[in-house]
Amino acid sequence: MVAEFFCAQCSTPFLNSSPLDSEGVCRLCRSGLAGFQHAWSFGEYDGPLRRLIHLFKYRKCYPLAEPLGAMLSLALPRDIAFDVIVPMPMHWFRLWRRGFNQAAMLASVLGRRTGIPVAGNAMTRQKATAPQAGLTGAQRRLNVRAAFAVKRRHLIEGRRILLVDDVFTTGATAGTCAAVLQRAGASEVSVLTLARADRRRGISGRSIS
Repeated sequence: MVAEFFCAQCSTPFLNSSPLDSEGVCRLCRSGLAGFQHAWSFGEYDGPLRRLIHLFKYRKCYPLAEPLGAMLSLALPRDIAFDVIVPMPMHWFRLWRRGFNQAAMLASVLGRRTGIPVAGNAMTRQKATAPQAGLTGAQRRLNVRAAFAVKRRHLIEGRRILLVDDVFTTGATAGTCAAVLQRAGASEVSVLTLARADRRRGISGRSIS
């Protein structure tokens, strides 16, 4: 994604510097609504990367988990340490319909490549939310309110958590999940995704974060 202006915390691209304060932080992060300390993505949710994610996620091309997980590892900063990788949880009904949690598969590959433990059962998605596509940022945050819960607090308390998902759109889902992790005692939460939707050009296609 090419942009001259980014938020220093959530990495959201902007057309100009007006949304950023003197420290380069956007309004959403200043208000505390972001819920996480950092957010990184491998690339833009467009072109070949978008097609690969769709093949993996909707066409069940499971072998793509390995190369996509390798892309995730390339996007992870090497100067920041993490204690636990937590994949974005999926509601049981959606998991039953899809047959797999793409975030959990990506987290597994990332864990093998980095040596960071994966706590796939640390969280649960206890609310079957409506699809996020087409909703505004505020509507997305309302939609996922009370959607997540920590199942195994001992895996979270005092830990530096890396929350993994496939696509980052407005950050509403990731921010809500991160806030739950921090309330459960996580010392900090950062988000790592394969792709990020560029909201400067509008949001299209199916994306969930």
